[in-house]
Amino acid sequence: MFININLESAEPIYIQLEHQIIEGIAKGKLSPGDPLPSVRSLASDIGINLHTVNKVYQLLKQGGYIVIHRQKGVVINPDGPPKADEEYKQNLIASIHPLIAASICRGMDEEAFLRICKEVFNEFTEEGEKK
Repeated sequence: MFININLESAEPIYIQLEHQIIEGIAKGKLSPGDPLPSVRSLASDIGINLHTVNKVYQLLKQGGYIVIHRQKGVVINPDGPPKADEEYKQNLIASIHPLIAASICRGMDEEAFLRICKEVFNEFTEEGEKK
C-alpha cells in the first residue's frame, strides 16, 4: 500500500492515515471492492498502534468510504463513497473558511487562492485519468 506516515508531523497520525486512504480512492489507486489490510496487519506494516488504525477505519466507515465485513474484512465501498449532499457541502464550507481567512491574512488574493485549489484538484483528476 502507498501509506507514508510522518511521525514528526504536527498533524495527528490518524488524520494522516485517513487522508491518505481517501486520497488513494480519489486518485483511483484504490478501487471499489478493493480489500484493505486488517487493522493488525496495517498497524504492524506502518509501525503504529492498532487502535489508531481501528479509529481510522471507523471514521472511513462512517464517511461511507469503506465497508467492514466480518468474513471478508475491510474493503473499499463497492458502491463508492456517497455523493456530496447538502450536509457535506456545509462541512466543506466550514473547512475552507479558516484556509481562506489565513490566506487573506497572508496577502493572498482570490485568484492566487483559486489557482492553487485548481492545481491541487487537478492532481486528483489527472491521476484518476492515468489509471
